[in-house]
Amino acid sequence: MVSSPHEAMHRIFQEFPGLFSRVSEVLGVDIPPPTSATALPTDLTEARPVERRVDTLLRIETEHDGPFLLAIEAQGKKDPRKTVSWPYYVSYLHNRYGLPILLLVVCQDHATAEWAARPISIGVRQWQTLALNPLVAGPHNMPVITDVAEARKDLALTTLAAITHADNPDVGAILKTLSAALRDTPEAIADPIIELTAQGLGNRPAAQQWRNLVAVDLSFYKSPLSEELRDEGRAEGRAEGRAEGLLLVLHARGIAITDETREKIADCDDPQLLHQWLNRAATATTTEEVFAGE
Repeated sequence: MVSSPHEAMHRIFQEFPGLFSRVSEVLGVDIPPPTSATALPTDLTEARPVERRVDTLLRIETEHDGPFLLAIEAQGKKDPRKTVSWPYYVSYLHNRYGLPILLLVVCQDHATAEWAARPISIGVRQWQTLALNPLVAGPHNMPVITDVAEARKDLALTTLAAITHADNPDVGAILKTLSAALRDTPEAIADPIIELTAQGLGNRPAAQQWRNLVAVDLSFYKSPLSEELRDEGRAEGRAEGRAEGLLLVLHARGIAITDETREKIADCDDPQLLHQWLNRAATATTTEEVFAGE
């Protein structure tokens, strides 16, 4: 099953095709700025072989250097099968379109980024028949943007940077910067950025921080997506508050709280069930009575 972070790491280039021009600058590769970009079919399957699909495929037009194909892969972990798939993608696309190919791999952790950047060599010991050098964007080389003015200059790059730094200890400051930069942005631009950021953070702790920011800092946006994120944030906030209240009541009433009990309460994200436990705790003498029937 495709994860949300996986989708966000390549979909952002579909929403903002010009993003690659800025990403290439960050990565130190001199790629001419695009004059246009066209999304192409991602299905690389031939008539009979096993189905193969690249995550995102764009035809990039440039003013002086002609067009090229940009194949984008979102990589969440090391996958030895890619040493076979990626050369196939490049060879197939070159054969089908007759254009230069550039493979960009987007990662969210250092180990995967380091693995993805390794050249893939096909041939024998005495002679290299084919060499593939993926261009990799990840937490090791994407900027940490915590200046609102800088973020406003390039919202797409700021979004991708936030996604690639999802596990950064300072991700809260990064997300706060992004939310502040979106305050004066038209909804047509802000909505996909809000969605892609939520997708890119997946189920990490930072995802809740982003929901809270959308609920508070971006409260003026009324799109269905923004409202959905706010509702999720409010529900999780209510669950956290009731969980803390339940532990306080148990402690105040002298009821022993084991590690297992704490874990059971902490893992519960159902505000209604927590409310029910909280009511029982007011009169219960043991945790068994609190969790009765559960």
